Amino acid sequence: MSKLKHSTPPQVDPIDALLTAHGLRKTATGRLVLGWFLAHPETSYTHAQLLSALTDDVSMDLDRVTLYRLIDRLTQVGLVLCRVDVKRVRRFQAMPASVHAIPHFECQSCHRDSPLAGALKANANDLERAAQNALEALKSLGYQGLSMDFAVRGVCADCAGATPA
Repeated sequence: MSKLKHSTPPQVDPIDALLTAHGLRKTATGRLVLGWFLAHPETSYTHAQLLSALTDDVSMDLDRVTLYRLIDRLTQVGLVLCRVDVKRVRRFQAMPASVHAIPHFECQSCHRDSPLAGALKANANDLERAAQNALEALKSLGYQGLSMDFAVRGVCADCAGATPA
């Protein structure tokens, strides 16, 4: 009597699946960059910060132009969120699955960028509803491909405490 082998389906790498689902090639650089964003979802990076973090962390030789083009493609397909801060510096972070507006705080002193959802707690739902209402109103007027960036700018508590009064 022969034993039937139960073959398990091959495991699909989640990063490869995301790249394929969004029409992107599964390159080593693409896996590395998207994997980095997914591993650090609460952190936003400038292009230079991301390049530095990736080259410090892995032995892969990463070209800055290739990285910029890849970030641009990841942003275009909605896997990465791009925000421009008050100094017109682009910051990138992983795009949360069902978020239309990500409230965040930008410190004018140390330039740290922090999500506000945790700090606002109950008010985060109100902000999400307000963002959704604004997007729906614009859609009804014919606007398409909408997203919203909600930024509060000022001096963070750490910097405010370090500054003499």
